[in-house]
Amino acid sequence: MIRFDKKLFALELVIPNKNMFFKFFERHITIILLFVLTAISTYAYVYYLQNGLGLSYNDARSHLDIGRRVVEGLKPGLAQLGSVWLPLPHLLMVPTIWNDFMWHSGLAGALQSMISFVATALLIALFLKRLGVNLLGQLVGVFVFVANINILYLQSTAMTELLLIMTMTAGVYELVMWHKTNNILNLIKSSFWIMLSTLNRYDGWFLFLVAMGLVFLQTWKKKGYKTAEGVVLLFATLGGLGIMLWLLWNQVIFKDALYFAFGPYSARAQQLQLDEAGVLASKGDILLSLKIYFYALAYNSTLFIFILGTFGAILMWLDKKLSQEVRIATLALWAPFAFNILALFLGFSVLFVQGISGNTWFNVRYGVMMMPSLAIFIGYLVYRIVPLRPVIIGLILFVTFFMFRSADAVTIDDARVGSSQKNVTEVSGWLNKYAKDEKGFILISAASHDAIIFSSGLPMGKFIHEGTGAYWESATTAPDRWARWIVMRTNDNNDSSFKLVSKTSGYKLYNLVAKYPFADIYELKEEYIKNLQTDAVYKNQR
Repeated sequence: MIRFDKKLFALELVIPNKNMFFKFFERHITIILLFVLTAISTYAYVYYLQNGLGLSYNDARSHLDIGRRVVEGLKPGLAQLGSVWLPLPHLLMVPTIWNDFMWHSGLAGALQSMISFVATALLIALFLKRLGVNLLGQLVGVFVFVANINILYLQSTAMTELLLIMTMTAGVYELVMWHKTNNILNLIKSSFWIMLSTLNRYDGWFLFLVAMGLVFLQTWKKKGYKTAEGVVLLFATLGGLGIMLWLLWNQVIFKDALYFAFGPYSARAQQLQLDEAGVLASKGDILLSLKIYFYALAYNSTLFIFILGTFGAILMWLDKKLSQEVRIATLALWAPFAFNILALFLGFSVLFVQGISGNTWFNVRYGVMMMPSLAIFIGYLVYRIVPLRPVIIGLILFVTFFMFRSADAVTIDDARVGSSQKNVTEVSGWLNKYAKDEKGFILISAASHDAIIFSSGLPMGKFIHEGTGAYWESATTAPDRWARWIVMRTNDNNDSSFKLVSKTSGYKLYNLVAKYPFADIYELKEEYIKNLQTDAVYKNQR
């Protein structure tokens, strides 16, 4: 039976041996959550894969292709990790991406997202427990994170958000624990997890700077400048290792330590194109940057959850039950919020919210980065505001029900109809039908058309792209000797294939055989095929 306890203002089950039941549940909560979360994660992955949404994001297919190129292609190897996207997600794919099913189902990439989903939910419960929050508050915090449809969708894809969320949450958790216990082991763990986040996305670089500032402030207040200098150096040595390795990688491979930031395929190059087109509206406008990210955050979390989380954050900041050091450390939970607004303001990032900026969705998933923080804040709010527990929990359930009832997920809209998707089925379908069983290479820019490469279902060794070294250099100089087919956007110099091939004499030896919205397909004229190189001849390229 169920009764209403007036003293606690809470609903509770009246069952025999209640205390024994709850003690057992609390003692084994981690194992129970692990089992439940794993089941939810697996179900969500299968659901979105069967509905054709698991591979909707163009970036998801590109991430999978990068991992695959490390183990297969005309020039396999670690150099295929490239320079724009940070390497950790692709390195984690390597043990499984060699398998065709793991590649084409997206599971090689989704697997790390799924594990990160489960780990983040457990971290939220642990985070709240260490703050003194009771079991109910912990479960509410976990529910807020897990029952978010945008989180469930992204954890089912090969996108990098969930891995970043997990590493950042782990880093902040250990940082807060260090502020609470002053145990140096917590500081080392924090630097390790933050280091992993810096190898995942550039959001982690900002968290690294925030964490260094908090470490310095805490130590300086307690032990003075000299000690603070040494502790920060200890933290930065491991925490900044990923950044240093990435700079070194770019210097060794591309002869420029900042190639990832200023190279032709960098985010900056994309932003410059958007700026020239007049659609980078947030650059230099702090109020618009705030507005855009606020809407992205509200769309990803729902406005109610965001407002509730904000109240929880204020309560946590003002609550004298927590030490001042811990309250200051929890400011790191706001790092994703500050980073995204700053990136929009400086023009380092672009985010389109339909009706606010641009006429479509683009990168709106960035709003999901605050979900662990909001979950922690709400869990703490439920724990501290006892009289309003039934109301808060009831409203959370109400909002969540209608979120799922309406299938309202802005990340899915972005993946299906926004600028983050590319419906390249016509191009990839043509290649699969006409090039699959014929000898010859396909010349294509991976930077522009990775989604086509992935969706074609053809082996990676069939394609000549920017990462194939001597093959690319030869094919873009004398295409008629190397490429039976060329896939490119005609008259678009942002497409490397067209930019280079259109200047060659061999370009005239091709017929335009298919024209589609995202790319055109050219095939070498029949009389010149006899002179075509169809075998991989450049061995042991460096």
